[in-house]
Amino acid sequence: MKKGKGKILAVIVLILVAAVYYYVAIPAVNIHSTGFWTFLIALLVLILAAYGTRKVHSVQEAKENKVLKIGAGVVVLVLAVYGIGTLLSSPVVNAKKYRDLIEPQTRNFAEDIPQISYDQIPILDKDSAELLGNRKMGSMVDMVSQFEVSDLYSQINYQGRPVRVTPLEYASFIKWFTNQKEGIPAYITIDMATQNTELVKLEEGIKYSESEYLNRNIYRHLRFRYPTYIFDQLSFEINEEGVPYWICPVKKYTIGLFGGQTIGRVVLCNAVTGECEDVSVEDCPTWVDRVFPADLLIELYDYHGTLVNGFINSVLGQKGCLKTTEGYNYLAMDDDVWVYTGVTSVSGDRSNVGFVLMNQRTKETHYYEIAGAEEYSAMDSAEGQVQNLKYKATFPMLLNIANEPTYFIALKDDAGLVKMYAMVNIQKYQNVATGDTVAECEEAYRELLESNGIAQDAAQGSSTSEVTGKIKRIAQAVLDGNSHFYVVFEEEGMDLKLAEGQTKGDLPDPLIFDVPVSEYPKIIAYDVGDELTLRFRAGTPVCEVLALNPDQED
Repeated sequence: MKKGKGKILAVIVLILVAAVYYYVAIPAVNIHSTGFWTFLIALLVLILAAYGTRKVHSVQEAKENKVLKIGAGVVVLVLAVYGIGTLLSSPVVNAKKYRDLIEPQTRNFAEDIPQISYDQIPILDKDSAELLGNRKMGSMVDMVSQFEVSDLYSQINYQGRPVRVTPLEYASFIKWFTNQKEGIPAYITIDMATQNTELVKLEEGIKYSESEYLNRNIYRHLRFRYPTYIFDQLSFEINEEGVPYWICPVKKYTIGLFGGQTIGRVVLCNAVTGECEDVSVEDCPTWVDRVFPADLLIELYDYHGTLVNGFINSVLGQKGCLKTTEGYNYLAMDDDVWVYTGVTSVSGDRSNVGFVLMNQRTKETHYYEIAGAEEYSAMDSAEGQVQNLKYKATFPMLLNIANEPTYFIALKDDAGLVKMYAMVNIQKYQNVATGDTVAECEEAYRELLESNGIAQDAAQGSSTSEVTGKIKRIAQAVLDGNSHFYVVFEEEGMDLKLAEGQTKGDLPDPLIFDVPVSEYPKIIAYDVGDELTLRFRAGTPVCEVLALNPDQED
């Protein structure tokens, strides 16, 4: 009787230990998951240990016990299957399959990458966004004692703008305990072009997040809903109506047990209600931006570049082998977010043979064969322009300026604040222009291109127009500590000279012109009814002024 009770108790303890392990580690019940194999081996060892402590009293008995021998054999077999599966899934024996996991298309840079106005250029990196987010949170006295800002800061396209978005999280276990009934009340959005930071309060709080401790922890919630799914990096996004979601990519293994990882499906989890929608990558809504994690896309391209002539060549001869450069950035294009990184030879000669753009929603990959400076060389070049100020360069962003591939770089001081901007020509990286504002930097860069014969008429730009008329309305505003005058002309008698190929329909409505006082101080002397001529570049929602009465300046 006692032995029977002891066995039942041992089984119960074993089940409880396994259940606690599963609840904490939440491995996927899937043979492609290394976590599942770890769980299986640990469970077998635990069973054998529990049996051995009850039935075996010496080393000799252990050697002679059939159950332990069979159990040990099973453990060895499982380890062998795991080891062989790892080998057969590796690039060593599957080089061609790994190479073909991604299929880059060679494209034309000037045709693919549109030129954008300076007011649409994302000037913030993640570190700068974190500073703004923390500053915004510090001003919210009703929340700052209970919540902190998550460090996610996902970059997305929101209503046609490049935005970083991040949720709040509970400041501690005690703060979670006292607030979890209502949930997390808000998230933060930061416009990467205007630096506008907004704390968006929700009618109903976020109930499912990374900072939850029990069943509402987003990873545990997903595991119990989808026990066999192997999830990749989760990202926090908002749809076009501002509803917060967790975007949960599901790994798909296409080579053996553990190899050829890509993304096969994606689960969209409403962060407020916990409701989930399971869709294929092809059926994923277009408002979703981050299905394929950037690190995975970089890894897939590296497989393609290094295994082009087989595995042995990738290790020894390395003929024709290419790899991505260190670091990457994002480019908002066609309502999607694309990962940008340079491509260089495996010898690491600090120069690029081209660069790639990889769509985070579809995995579509474009390759641009443009030789030039590697990103860190361009960063050094930009820092050299302001070496007396000791500013540090951020990782470059790729732009099309006057149909020239251009690195756009923010320059920061020791406090991490952006003080200046630089533009570096990728193909001729000794051509560097800097400015205190993005508009000033772009204008100096265009003039530099024209003076060096790199791009004809770059100073004016292909989209530069001119307007002359009487001022109907003029107003002043202060943005980021800088004064701007906004001018509207009377339509009657207004003379518009549009850029080649441009129509009036290409201009914003109403037509408003932004005149920064720091660059054009003479604007202060103008008032309603005065006649004025402006050279400008069309933008949204206002046009960028490039010259004030240009004929008089000339």
